[in-house]
Amino acid sequence: MSHNMYNRCCRYKGRVVRLESRGRVHVGEVTRVSRSHVWIRPVGGPRGLGWGYYGFGYGGFGVPFALGAITGIALAGAFLW
Repeated sequence: MSHNMYNRCCRYKGRVVRLESRGRVHVGEVTRVSRSHVWIRPVGGPRGLGWGYYGFGYGGFGVPFALGAITGIALAGAFLW
């Protein structure tokens, strides 16, 4: 599962995605991918997507998510319109 999620995240690097993790939905640009984490920079401001308490630190890459905790990821273009 993590290997498939890693490959998918690598394909989405630089693109805006909709990510589901532990019952929460996040929308942001994939900025970095490692074998254990994907970093997402939030987009769209506070829209009830769970970004209000994160901030934008983390070395400028965005917010890290463990690949094993991600339950779904998809390109966000269809979800934002």
